[in-house]
Parts: sequence; structure tokens; C-alpha cells
Amino acid sequence: MLFLLDRHELMVSELCAVLQLPQSTVSRHLKTLLDAGWVSSRKEGTSRYYTLMAESRGPAARRLWILLREQFGNSAAADQDARRLKTVISGRQAKSREFFESAAGQWDKLREELFGRASHLQALPGLLDPEWTVGDLGCGTGPAAAALAPFVARVIAVDRSGEMLQAARRRLRDCPNVEVRRGELESLPIGDAELDAATLLLVLHHLSGPGEALREAARALRPGGRILLCDMLPHDREEYRQQMGHIWLGFGEDQIKGLLADAGFGKIRIAPLASNTAAKGPALFVASGQK
Repeated sequence: MLFLLDRHELMVSELCAVLQLPQSTVSRHLKTLLDAGWVSSRKEGTSRYYTLMAESRGPAARRLWILLREQFGNSAAADQDARRLKTVISGRQAKSREFFESAAGQWDKLREELFGRASHLQALPGLLDPEWTVGDLGCGTGPAAAALAPFVARVIAVDRSGEMLQAARRRLRDCPNVEVRRGELESLPIGDAELDAATLLLVLHHLSGPGEALREAARALRPGGRILLCDMLPHDREEYRQQMGHIWLGFGEDQIKGLLADAGFGKIRIAPLASNTAAKGPALFVASGQK
């Protein structure tokens, strides 16, 4: 169980699926680990996620954990758990993928209804430099790439959904300096230090591992490169999970600062965006950092 919680933040049901144990057994073990300080938990809507806390327990605990990981981490049982874990994590994305595959044709209208016509674009002017190459990561149908293209040397627009990218290509057909690439944000189809700046606009809440995506963005940025995020502040709209495959119900300021810092960014700034009276969705924030 500790090996799994070291790799991913998991719910009880996910641990049951990976370990092939009943919920009562998993819950009992988790309580023991929580009481001992080896595991922490956080509530997200109606769900609760657990993660390993070995690094925060002091040098002795860290040494013990390293020893255990070296001794048992490559065992046959651990390998089987790792394979099942990969399946479980992939399943998290299923609802989000299904939603995007089916919603590409109406995505612009739905997004406008939720957040307003251009609420997430208010922060973009701060990125503009005529010599920059900018990565629009999680570009969707390409509105941000289209807004950036006239003002920078090159835009690389990345999304994992083929249907979204088809819509983006139609939107961007008159933007010769935009390259559209298909790929995962956790494994970007972009070279090391290829970007001067990167944007992730209303994307992180769809990712099971936002920290992985931010670390990949850092890899793709040159030293001194800038990152710009826009996403939802914490909210309680649980229906978004079912309707649109949202994994995170928004992000708090400390949470975003921590994710950016862990990915290697400094000079972190975060601020709420002005609300749009026509928008039906939660309030948004903008955050930036420098590699």
C-alpha cells in the first residue's frame, strides 16, 4: 500500500482495486498508517485521497522508507500492483476523455456558458514577446493559440484529443506560425528548452497528475522561461465530475503555489480573476512562475 501511495494520491476504492482487497481491510490499514503519521489525507468534494508522508517524518523515517523501497520495490507482487495501478489511473481519465471526444462540436458554446467569452484570456498579454515560442498546453479548440499567434514568433499547440485538435486546426488555418501537435501533457511532444513560455488554461482540473504536467512544462521551458496557469478556484460543484470528467474541484492558492514550486518554478504569483456576470461557472484565478 505504501508503494502505491508513494506513486499516486489514491482513494480507498482505487486502493481496493489495485490491491484486490475488501474495503474494510484497506480502510483498517489506512487508519493505522494515518494514526502513525505515515499517510495523510485530503477531502475533494465527496471523495477522500490518501498519499504517503515519509519525507515529512524526519531523517530516520526517510532512511527506513528508502530501505523498504529498495528491498521490496522490485518484487513480483509490487510489479503486479504497479500494473494494476496504471490501469486504475488510466481509468480516472476515461470520463474526461469521453467528454472531450463527444463535446468538441459544442465545446466553445459550453465553455462560454460556464466561464464567459474571454475570461481566461485576460492574463495573456503578460506573456507577449515578439521573439518567443509559446506552448499552449491543453489547447482544446485553439482560442488561446489564435490569440497569441499574431504577437509571438511561434506557438506550439498541444492536446490529447484528436477531435479537439481537428477543431483547432480549422480555427488556426490562417495562423502559419502555429504548430498543432497531439500528445499528453504528462509526456509532451516538445523538446527540452524548446519553449520561452507556456500556458495551461482551464486544463489542470482534468489531469490526475497536475504535478507531472507542470514538471513536463518545466522541462520544455528554457531557463528563465515563464509559465501561466488559469483554472478554477475551489468549489463544490460535484456534478462537474460526472458531466465533464473533472478530477479536481478547483485549486487553492497554497495548493497551486506548492505544485509550481515542486515543479521547479520560482517567482510564483497568483491572483483571482475578475468575475464575469454572464458566466455560470466557478470563479477563476491566474498564476505565473519562472523556471
